[in-house]
Amino acid sequence: MSVKEFVKKNRVALVDFYASWCYPCKVLEPVVDSLAEKVPLLRVDVDKDNVEAFKYEVLSIPTIILFKDGREVKRWVGVK
Repeated sequence: MSVKEFVKKNRVALVDFYASWCYPCKVLEPVVDSLAEKVPLLRVDVDKDNVEAFKYEVLSIPTIILFKDGREVKRWVGVK
């Protein structure tokens, strides 16, 4: 499913851009999993789907974007 379709389907949605080799992504994974219990989550592997990462201007990973009503409302880059 594309990010656009996922965001359109869910009023509030999180999109996690990550890579399997990325250590900070692995560190953040438990936090993202806990958020997924409350908010629909789509994970995008930037190595497998770099077109989606390019569309959303993801320059560093991990990047998590919160969408509400189809619009980006917050973006987190890196581990905080």
